[in-house]
Amino acid sequence: MKPFLLTTLFVVFACLISFAQYPGGGQGRPGGGGQNMNIGHMYGKIVDSKTNKGIDGASVQLIGNRFDTSTKKMKESILATVLSEAHGDFSLENLSLFGNFKLHISFIGYADYMQPVTFGIKFGGQQGGANGNAGNNAQNQQDRMQQMIGMADKDLGNIKIVATDANLAAVTVTATKPFFEMGVDRKIFNVDKNLVSTGQTATEVMKQIPSLNVDIDGNVTMRNATPQLFIDGRPTTLTLDQIPADLIDRVELITNPSAKYDASGGGAGILNIVLKKNIKKGYNGGIRAGIDSRGRPNTGLDLNYRQGKINFFINGMLNQRLTKYTNKTTKNDYFNNSHADSIFNFDNGQNKGGFGFLRGGFDYFVDNRNTISLAVNYNKGQFNSSDTQFPIDSVLYINNYSSFSRRTTESQAHFENFGSQLSFKHNFAKNGHDITADVNYNSSSNTNVSSNITDTYLPNIYNPEYSYFQHTNGLGNNHFLTIQSDYENPITDNIKLEMGVRGAIRDFTNVNDISTSYVPGGVLTKQPLLSSNYKFTDQVYAAYANYSVKGKKWNYQVGLRAESSNYKGTNNLGGDTTFKVKYPISLFPSAFITYKLTDRSDLQLNYTRRINRPNFFQLLPSRDLTDIQNPRIGNPDLKPEFTNSLELSYDKSYNHGGNFLATAYMRYTTGLITNFYYRDINPTNPTDSIQYITYINANSSMSYGLELTNRLTILKAWDMS
Repeated sequence: MKPFLLTTLFVVFACLISFAQYPGGGQGRPGGGGQNMNIGHMYGKIVDSKTNKGIDGASVQLIGNRFDTSTKKMKESILATVLSEAHGDFSLENLSLFGNFKLHISFIGYADYMQPVTFGIKFGGQQGGANGNAGNNAQNQQDRMQQMIGMADKDLGNIKIVATDANLAAVTVTATKPFFEMGVDRKIFNVDKNLVSTGQTATEVMKQIPSLNVDIDGNVTMRNATPQLFIDGRPTTLTLDQIPADLIDRVELITNPSAKYDASGGGAGILNIVLKKNIKKGYNGGIRAGIDSRGRPNTGLDLNYRQGKINFFINGMLNQRLTKYTNKTTKNDYFNNSHADSIFNFDNGQNKGGFGFLRGGFDYFVDNRNTISLAVNYNKGQFNSSDTQFPIDSVLYINNYSSFSRRTTESQAHFENFGSQLSFKHNFAKNGHDITADVNYNSSSNTNVSSNITDTYLPNIYNPEYSYFQHTNGLGNNHFLTIQSDYENPITDNIKLEMGVRGAIRDFTNVNDISTSYVPGGVLTKQPLLSSNYKFTDQVYAAYANYSVKGKKWNYQVGLRAESSNYKGTNNLGGDTTFKVKYPISLFPSAFITYKLTDRSDLQLNYTRRINRPNFFQLLPSRDLTDIQNPRIGNPDLKPEFTNSLELSYDKSYNHGGNFLATAYMRYTTGLITNFYYRDINPTNPTDSIQYITYINANSSMSYGLELTNRLTILKAWDMS
């Protein structure tokens, strides 16, 4: 009100000065100097330029000069704002009669309209002069005031605004997310705009990520270990080749997870895939189609609806795949130290098939502070593979071979996966203060049928010495339930507290029935020693707390996690074998320190302690002869291994979107679970012995490495990593 009152007083004061030459200062005259001059009224109608129909809800603003008390100067400001009525009518009242104004009209789907307007009244000065006739002057002043009152109503008429279909063309993208970002406890790679992986699976995306290695079979390792796979921060039963690349927003490498995350996995870390979320209002969506370099098609559909309290989304994809490969391996056995028994294997084959992926869900905004979300996904597919191997068993040199084999394998694999997440989030009054609770359930099943024929030839013999037939029927189920709640409270602008609890239960079942025959076309005989039928239940319960402090140059985060777990496994073939393992509560601290060198460079040091518990295969005290060339047997006396990890990272951003990251790391592990080879009797031939692989706890191990990653934008369409 202060600027308004000052403007009014200024106008009144000016009028009083103008009338001061008359006796009594203009008193006794209609519309004298003491009258309020904010009596102006402008009105009109807003219509479409083509249809002349009135437009409802258009924004009408009157812009003019107003006295600014802070700068003691006149400043352009919005003097009045209204919305047009149902027929396009608008009315602006209580306006000053003096000065020049701008009328601004805007409405969605129409070009902005700007027009200068005025009441046409000029601020008058002395009319008769000091020596003029006082009576005439008084009469002139009275006429002038009457004229001003008559001009106080200003009809602006019908104002036509022009519809435009090119509004979106005016939007200019001035910045995009960088490919790489450095988080407090993770490295973030934004891949949503990566055209290379469009129409592919997550496996192809991982090939674009520095620090990850993808082998010929699509297995991903990070620093020579297999990371845990997360979807949107939660564990999943999906595999990378079952996740469409088009749905991935970013990939997060958590090489040294903080206390907030599951402590299991040793030094493997976490690979977190964050899926895209559509937050646009109204109806929107897209459809895509493509074909890969081997002529296999793929297509996808995304739909989203957001209005009011509901946000609904659905994504679907069909993907056909064809991969071909060639592989060569060498295995040397120095058994009696007198010679090297070597097996050279030449392998080539192909994998052909496809899968469908469907994901949908909704967010329900109960009110401004409470949200309920549900998301489900369904995945189903089949892959058929054919593989031919040529193992050569050689003594000393490949030219002096003792046997030559040809192994042909044909297999069919079907898989089906269902996942769901129900979550609730409550925001407190303070920004960033919230609590979440969610339940995640993932279930997967698979069946596979394979036939294997091995023909073995002796030197200079063109007919096989003997043939071996193996037929395998397999199936498996995996159920994974996770219940979690997290609390986050920014105590101050620079201090934050995080706490949470988590329970994870996994049930796993696997059956492999193997039948063999040594006679071409003979009757297959079931082999219990080669078959397997087992299941296990794994339960992990945990609680954590993180405390972080942010300063001008230094950022700190310290955390502590407590975990306990139970493990129960059963082998239901070849004599029931049941074993239980209960791991006591263990503590896992973590610490992260970041120093801001400059506005574009950071130095970070972090430390964590993690655990790697032995899995079912490593614990099961039964022979696994499904791969006769690599027979295995578990060790029920295995203990978990504990790893202390230390990382030092330097991150620098430079011109043209460039980014350089250097990371040195070291891992020290006690009780390392490692392979141990020994010879024992061959159950299929008691007169022979074979080499078994089992597992033991080594005393300790140390690994260290240096990673140097640089990304630079050479041209608009050319990035180099």
